[in-house]
This record gives sequence, structure tokens and C-alpha cells, in this order.
Amino acid sequence: MARIPQDELERLKREIDLVQLITSCGVKLSKKGNDLVGLCPMHSDKEPSLVVTPSKNLWHCLGACGTGGTVIDWVMKTQAVSFRHAVEILRGGGSVQSIRNAKRSTTPLLSCPISHDATGPKLIAQLMGFYHQELLQSKPALDYLEKRGINHPEAIARFKLGFVNRVLYYRLPTIGSTAGRAIREHLAAIGLTRKTGHEHFTGSVVFPIFDVSGEVVEIYGRRITNKGQPRHLYLPGPHRGIWNLDALRESKEIILCESLIDALTFWCAGYRHVTTTYGTNGFTTEIFEALKAYGIERVLIAFDRDDAGDAAAAKLAERLGAEGITCFRVLFPRGMDANEYALKVKPAEQSLGVLLRSAQHVAGPLVPLGNPHPADPTNSSVITDEKPSSSLAAAEEPSTLVKTEANTGSSARKAAKASPVPSVPAPDVPTEIRDHEVLLSLGDRRWRVRGLARNLSFEVLKVNLLVAKGEHFHVDSLDLYSARQRGTFLKQAVEELQIKSEILRKDLGAVLLKLEELQAAEIKKQLEPEEKVVTLSAEEEAQALELLKATDLLDRISDAFATCGLVGEHTNKLVGYLAAVSRKLTKPLAVMVQSSSAAGKSALMEAVLAFVPEEERVQYSAMTGQSLFYMGETDLQHKVLAIAEEEGAERASYALKLLQSEGKLSIASTGKDPSSGRLVTHEYHVEGPAAILLTTTAIDLDEELLNRCVVLAVDESREQTRAIHQLQRESRTLEGLEHRLARQDTVKLHQNAQRLLKPLFIVNP
Repeated sequence: MARIPQDELERLKREIDLVQLITSCGVKLSKKGNDLVGLCPMHSDKEPSLVVTPSKNLWHCLGACGTGGTVIDWVMKTQAVSFRHAVEILRGGGSVQSIRNAKRSTTPLLSCPISHDATGPKLIAQLMGFYHQELLQSKPALDYLEKRGINHPEAIARFKLGFVNRVLYYRLPTIGSTAGRAIREHLAAIGLTRKTGHEHFTGSVVFPIFDVSGEVVEIYGRRITNKGQPRHLYLPGPHRGIWNLDALRESKEIILCESLIDALTFWCAGYRHVTTTYGTNGFTTEIFEALKAYGIERVLIAFDRDDAGDAAAAKLAERLGAEGITCFRVLFPRGMDANEYALKVKPAEQSLGVLLRSAQHVAGPLVPLGNPHPADPTNSSVITDEKPSSSLAAAEEPSTLVKTEANTGSSARKAAKASPVPSVPAPDVPTEIRDHEVLLSLGDRRWRVRGLARNLSFEVLKVNLLVAKGEHFHVDSLDLYSARQRGTFLKQAVEELQIKSEILRKDLGAVLLKLEELQAAEIKKQLEPEEKVVTLSAEEEAQALELLKATDLLDRISDAFATCGLVGEHTNKLVGYLAAVSRKLTKPLAVMVQSSSAAGKSALMEAVLAFVPEEERVQYSAMTGQSLFYMGETDLQHKVLAIAEEEGAERASYALKLLQSEGKLSIASTGKDPSSGRLVTHEYHVEGPAAILLTTTAIDLDEELLNRCVVLAVDESREQTRAIHQLQRESRTLEGLEHRLARQDTVKLHQNAQRLLKPLFIVNP
């Protein structure tokens, strides 16, 4: 059950008149000094024992029960209800005069939100209305929606979002009554309650899903706390209904998500032509038939960017393409979904718009992405989008205006918002990109842009802009998203170059669209660094497999270390190699190499790391306290994290321990919301697991670190020292030269072998 905010409890204790509450229960009070006294209704006293202090809104019984407290305590004692039930009675169950002794009646103290004869869709509709009102009063539920970026009043009202906080049963007739039994049977038949009697969606924000007739036929529930229970809930039985069915009726282009929260993210960002499936495998026949029935021409598949999402998107595109529906794949950064991306890259309207514009055609006839609601030239009442993807293009290209219908007297829009892609694609501008500037040519006009690299946010496009024709030019610094600054620039450029304003205005629109394209590519590159993909040739793969299948693999690994210049340390080398390979597993090993200074600990770790592919190892000399928390989400996943000296990572020891034991890191940090300027909490996650390698000269090690690491003590014997000296002398010989030449091939062979390794579950029979 959701916790009642403390400020709400204090409000009830302060604002509800205790004297009026007590007298409504039939207790007569008389004045005695600054207090009021009367007979306590909880026991039979002939003399007044109940003392009420109006100035503090408190009561106390000096008689047999000897209890007291606030208005909440009074309701709990007199009505024989729980703390939560008492709070609900005081919060919204009507006037306090309605409170009476519950022991004498089976009728609930709070009004029942469900008709006694309601069944099926009618019952669900009444219950969703109750849940909707609970959400509007629930701070935890509204905070959750705010955290997910979907606390949009219009969306909450339009889609009837609700919250299930287990207060329904305080309002139902008792189970001993005929009406109480009937209502509970109807709730159980639909699946709204379980065999235990508890509400199915307890602790969840709920989203009703309607059918074509407007009846609720499905409910999606998202738990706002994760306590080991399923986070995603639906009504029992096959999925029914289509979320945001109006989008299919009003648009020929649909954004299709795999989750309702992702779809609502698009909707709240202004892209109203969006709907959702029921997960990657939840594209129902009903949705498929609706797409065909409403004549949908283009589908932008905005599934999660992971293996499951990619596979489901490809399968779906093939199915829709076979029906002649053009499919585009919206590509989020690897590992992200729509909601996560919109929260990370703000404002969401622009960041999602960029991804929609750059969606890749994957199936069906190649029909350009465009405006699903072309403006009607015969209709003089044309309303443009509030924030088109390019304000300049929208203001200066009438053909991209979007016709929508306004709801008179309300900010709510009935029509779906159009795709952010202009109906007329941006012209192909000849562009030359240099280290510090971008050069564009349009006819006999030359445009030079400097400072584009600093614009790593979709909110601004501040550049130093020069336009020239012949010997005449105009240059200024401006934000291209500012209409006033663009107007000033154009006015002055027209005077300097003596060119018609229409020409320069069109040029500037083309330049802006091109810069947006370059900016989006750079931001995407920053969010999703190019993964190093190493492709092995057939010969390399055969050699690597031959090594992995060798019966004397351990001896060959030991010989490889010797070839690379590390003698002795037979056990330490094999354990270090094993720890590095364990990065592929869900529970990798951690190793601490311990020795005195200059005894060979770094040489051992460097030799182990040499066999790990470059793209699978992360190596530092030192780390600050919170550096690990702010790495990319998958930067450490199934990689080796090596730190040259444990002392250099002393401040990061907590994070290292957590990464080893939990397999992931998370931190909440305060920062400014770029759109509002308010301080908000940002969450950062780093996914593991990772194999950790450390070296240290310390004699006494941190006990918590010892619990998590295998400690390898370097051999510091005289025999080992002599072997090292002998190897150093041999390195000057012809044999030593051959070893150095063979080292590169040996390292490459083992790196390729490790690239082929995959985790395998082993079962003990």
C-alpha cells in the first residue's frame, strides 16, 4: 500500500475540527477552563472523563480506556478501523458528521464507487473512474509519472490514468452482506481481484485500454515500486483493445511502440499519432486488422533498441510490408527505449523528432515520411503545430503547415500531431566539413558556419554565421532557433549583399535544416559511441578455435606468457588469465595482485591484459570517488576493469565493491532541468558485471575487498629474480629477438580466441 505523505497527515490533524467530529458522534461536551469535557463513548462512565483541548486539536480519556490522540486516533477508536481506513474516512469520505459507530452497521463509512448490479465493462468503467480520482490525489503516483516524464494533465485526463492503492475495500459493503458478496464476485470474475481477495493491480499506475465501442476491455498496470513482484500487469486472458485508437482514425502514419509508457512519452512530446503493442511479442491480430481497416500507409516502429526489440521489429516489418504498409525503424541509441531517450536528451519534442526524421526504411514500398494531415487549401482556418521541428522552415514554407482541429475553450487537441518530418525534404546542400567550420554553397552564395561542435543539445543552435557573395559579406553570431535573431541577420545581410530577401530567407532555411542534420548526427554519436566490431577472417577463426580445442591449452597459455616476457608465476598467470576470461560470465572474478614495489605485480597484470581484446578492457591509473557512476551505461558490461594501483582507486573503493557484489551501479544526482531551470534529480546507471584487476603494495588489505577478490602474491624469491635476470640477458640474443617478433602474433591469437568465447550454463547432474 502506498505510504501516506506526512504533510497530508499533518493537514488532516490540523484542519479537521476535532470538537465537531466528536459531537457528530453524539457526545455532548461542556466547557471546563480552556478545555471541553464529556462522557467517553468507549466505556460506561457516569462522570465526564473525556477531555478535549480545542487549541491543540487533541483529546484524552482520563477514565477506563486511558487513550487519546488526534482526529485520526478518534476515528480509529470509535469506528474500530485501521489507521489507513481512518485516514481515508477523513480524507474523502464525505463530511465528518457522517461518522458513526461502525460496530453497529455493515454499511461502509465511505461511499461505494461501484453499483451493486454493475458487471463487465460497466463495472470496469466505474472502477477506473475511482482509480482515476485516487491518482489525482496520490503524490507517489504523480511523482512516478513525473519521473517518467509523462505527468501531463491532458494525457492523464484523456486516457483516464488511475492508481490502485488498496483503499477500495474500505468503500465496499462488508463481505457478510449480499451486496458485498456480489460486488466481490463480479470483481473476481473479471480478474480485478485475486484468489487472496487482494486487488490485482495493487501498487500500480493503471492505464485503461478501450475497444472501438469505447468500452474498457484491457488494463495495463505498472508497479511504481519494485519489490520482487512483476512490474507489468494485465487483466487475465488474451489482450484486447487498441490504445489511442483515435490516432488510427485520424492519421495515415502511425508510430508503433512496444510499451504503453513509451507510446505515452511520444504523445506527451506532441506526437499524437502513436499507439502500442503489448510487448515485443504482443502485436495482436486486432491491431493488425485495425491498421489495414483504417488504411494506415506508414508505420514507424519505435521498439526498444535491444536484441529482443530489433528481432521483433524486423519480424513485424516483414509482416506489415507484405500487406503493402511502408515500415521505418526508429533507431534509439543502443540499449535505450523511447522513454529513457526522451528523459536523457531534452527537450523530448526535438530529440524524438530527430530520430523520427532519421528513421530507416526497412519494408514495404518506399514512400517518403511526411505529413499525415496535409493542409486543405480550401480551408482558410489552418492551425500550425505549436513547435514544429524547424520553426524557420515551418514559418517560411507554407506547404509544411499542418491542419489540426482545436478544441474550443481547451488546450487539448483532438487531432493527432503530425510527423515532424517536413513534407518537402530539405534540399541537398553542397557541404564541406572542416575541423572548425562547415562550408555550404547555394548558387553564388557562400555560407560559413563556426561553433556547431559546441551545440550538443537540441535546445539551441548558436553559431557564428557568415554569408558572402563576391566581395560582399555579412557575419554575425546568433541562435538559429531565435526568430528575432534570424530576422535581424537577414535584414542586415540583405543590405550588405544587395540580394532579394526571399532568396536569403530560403537559403537560411536550407542551412538550418542541414545544420540540424549534422547536429543530430553528432549528438547521436556522443550518446552511442561507435562500437569496435572486430571481424575475424576464416584463417584467424580457425587458428583461434584450434587453440581453444587444444588438450594442452593450459600449457600453451603458460608458454604464451613466456613468449611475451613473463617467466615463472605459473599459477598466478593461469588464475589471472581465468579471471580475465570470467568477464563473460554473470559472476566474474576479481583479482588483487600483491607485492612489494618493483617486484613484478604490474608486469603480471599487463601480461594478462595483453591477451584481452582492446574493445573488452578498460584500464586506468587512478579513479575519483564517483567516476564509475557517471560512465556510459554499458561501458563496463562484460569487460575487464584494470586499475594500476589500488591506492589510486581508494576513493572509488565503495563503487568497486558494489560493482563486484551487485553487478551494477546506480546513483541519484541533483542537476538543473534544461527546459525549466529547476533543480531535479537525475538517475545514472552503469551496468555490469565486470572482471576487476587491481595491484597493490599494501601489506594489510581492506577486509571487505578481500571478501570479493582473489589475492595473488607475486613470487619474490631469489630463484624468480635469477629467472628474470636470465630472461633479460636472453632478450639481447637472437632467440630473444625471435621471441619479441613472435609476441605480436601470440597476443593476436589469444585475443581472437577470447573474442570467440561465449558463456555456457553448466548443470550438475
